[in-house]
Amino acid sequence: MRLPQETIRRKRDGLALAPEEIADFVAGLIDGRVGEGQAAAFAMAVCCRGMAMGERVALTRAMAASGTVLAWDLPGPVLDKHSTGGIGDAVSLVLAPMVAACGGYVPMISGRGLGHTGGTLDKLASVPGYDAAPDLATFRRVVREVGCAIIGQTEDLAPADRRLYAIRDVTGTVESLDLITASILSKKLAAGLDGLVMDVKVGSGAFMAGLDEARALAGSIVAVASGAGLPTVALITDMDAPLASFAGNGLEIAYAIDYLTGRRREPRFHAVTVALGAEMLLAGGLAGDRDAAAARIEAGLTSGRAADIFSRMVSALGGPADLIDKPAHYLAAAPVIREVRARGTVARVATRAIGLAVIGLGGGRTSPENTIDGRVGFSDLAHPGDASGLLGCVHAADAASADRAEAALRAAYALGGVPTQRSAVLERITGTSPAS
Repeated sequence: MRLPQETIRRKRDGLALAPEEIADFVAGLIDGRVGEGQAAAFAMAVCCRGMAMGERVALTRAMAASGTVLAWDLPGPVLDKHSTGGIGDAVSLVLAPMVAACGGYVPMISGRGLGHTGGTLDKLASVPGYDAAPDLATFRRVVREVGCAIIGQTEDLAPADRRLYAIRDVTGTVESLDLITASILSKKLAAGLDGLVMDVKVGSGAFMAGLDEARALAGSIVAVASGAGLPTVALITDMDAPLASFAGNGLEIAYAIDYLTGRRREPRFHAVTVALGAEMLLAGGLAGDRDAAAARIEAGLTSGRAADIFSRMVSALGGPADLIDKPAHYLAAAPVIREVRARGTVARVATRAIGLAVIGLGGGRTSPENTIDGRVGFSDLAHPGDASGLLGCVHAADAASADRAEAALRAAYALGGVPTQRSAVLERITGTSPAS
């Protein structure tokens, strides 16, 4: 048995850890030999010193094997998508039922918010009665009968990652490429997937602000996944502005419902969703080429089948059966809703600042035990090139927090000059090389 402090010391000093050392440390996260402080110290040592590719694969495999690894017997491919996180990124909520509408099965294991980004699990917590932590038998049944289920990590699936995940959020180690890679892929390996598509965000609202960083992360995830036996493709997508015009947990659920039902389909959000969905269908052999895959994804949305599957998933996991018909009845509204206006054309958005403002409103955590207010956030956020005069609407619990959020929102927008805009989908990364 290796002492946890010795493993921490070796990584602190920049030494490569053997697979056995990593496996022993991960086992200690589960059996109690590794304390909270030691887990935080390990995360910081990895963040500062980094890991070689072999270490990343070993850490990913060890965390995946720390609990149950699912096996499926379904009439279609088992597929998933994961995003590195951003602002207004409600894609998972709509994409899982869209892929299910095309014959795929999506057992999506999501996480809470990390740093300035919102988490799919926190968004679903805004839905009354929704059980994001069902037992494995229920999880399997819903995936089999409905086609998709979006849940959090259960006690059985990658429990070592669940412990590190919470620590990273509050110790300044969220951005570690090594820990991001292992965290994402350990859950996906445990889910027993046939194929994975990664959405790696880049820009002012992403953990990876520069394209080179995003390429490095996408390449790391694709390489480690391949090394662990999971076929994976990554798309690099833009996060220099909020992906959707809503940011905040309950607000993004409402946005997702509007998108599925056709009440609101914004171009950038739609482009990213369709591109990711097409890649998932290709990974599962459900379409012959990218154009056919995109057309099939679009058809699953416009036919209403994806909306129906979303509704059935919510109901099967304990939420209201008529959520999609009456979202305002179930999604609590904030007591204070305020428009924020300014004259001029939006040139740039400090997107990360908007995410931090959501946390300041109570829509995110500053420590693991914090309770999230699902009512708060922003709606109708302006994008570069917008000259309507509306920067967004603040949804707050009280006037004082609305004042602070309004100031933060104004500071996040640069008005005047030439708008900074780029394509929603920037690059595609495979196991060989990037392609536009």
